[in-house]
Amino acid sequence: MRSEDVLSQPTTPLSGPAYPPGPYRFYRREYLNITYRTDPDAMRAVVPEPLEVGDPLVRFEVIRMPDTTGLGDYTESGQVLRVRHDGEPADYIHCMYLDNAPAIAVGREAGAYPKKLGNARLYTDSDTLVGTLDYGSLRVACATMGYKHRPLDPEEARAEVGSPTYMLKIVPGYDGLPRIAELVRADFTDLEILGAWTGPARLQLFEHALAPLADLPVREVVSASHVLTNLTLPSPKIVHDYLDGASA
Repeated sequence: MRSEDVLSQPTTPLSGPAYPPGPYRFYRREYLNITYRTDPDAMRAVVPEPLEVGDPLVRFEVIRMPDTTGLGDYTESGQVLRVRHDGEPADYIHCMYLDNAPAIAVGREAGAYPKKLGNARLYTDSDTLVGTLDYGSLRVACATMGYKHRPLDPEEARAEVGSPTYMLKIVPGYDGLPRIAELVRADFTDLEILGAWTGPARLQLFEHALAPLADLPVREVVSASHVLTNLTLPSPKIVHDYLDGASA
């Protein structure tokens, strides 16, 4: 294979890349979001500079993605922390768990999404919307919300799921030292709100050494939303390079 042919591939293995080139369009992407207030010291301990913490708000989310171009059908879950960057409110993705190999690979390689293997589910149990996350055979999170109790303003839903998103990417070199250490930003494009609701909600987090969501404990549930969307995931852009200490 010629060098130019190697460089034309999105990733390895060359005979069957782990994922196709983007961009990736998500149809009927469904969110269960539980926003809660946590311990401020615990949150500050995991938010990297130059991001700043104000009100220590965490969004636990379970996202059902039944139709994603190039990646298929999967569900993921994780924690998103409310932060500020240069005075602008934004989200910082702290952790993500899912069981789709292409989505894990492209998220970590082509983006900076902190994805690990886990098993998330989003389903309706009678009159209750339920989101769960298991790591291995153990339950690490369970969220419940009254199913479509009240409509949520579409613009409020758009602001919640479409906020600027920051992520930390660390890739070691062959010597074990960081080869890439960057803070990046992503903004969804072509975001359509197909439906949005709110209602009473509860969230339980369970202690686990390797899926430590409970290290950001639930002090108070602030809000909950159930949002149905179409959107496109763009390539992120570098905003800070930790290896030279300069903003890009």
